[in-house]
Amino acid sequence: MSAPVSAEALLDKIKALPPERMSQVADFVEFLATQEQRRAAGEALRKTWERMPKEEITEEIEQEIVDAVRAVRTERRSHGAS
Repeated sequence: MSAPVSAEALLDKIKALPPERMSQVADFVEFLATQEQRRAAGEALRKTWERMPKEEITEEIEQEIVDAVRAVRTERRSHGAS
C-alpha cells in the first residue's frame, strides 16, 4: 500500500494535468465516492441487522429485506444505464 497523500498534494497533481484529463479524474472520483457510499450503506445495514432481536426475524421478513435490497439495486442500475 502506498503512503498517504495530502489533499493539497493531490490537488497540485490534478492541476498539473491537461484539461482533457479532468473528466477522467471526475469520473474516477465519482466511482470512488459511489464505492464508499455502498460500503457505508452495507455497514449500516449490517449494524442494524445485528441489533434486531433474532427471534423477531422470520424467514418471511428476511425474504422481504432481500427483495427490497434487490429492488433498490435494480432501480439504481436502471437509472445509471440511462
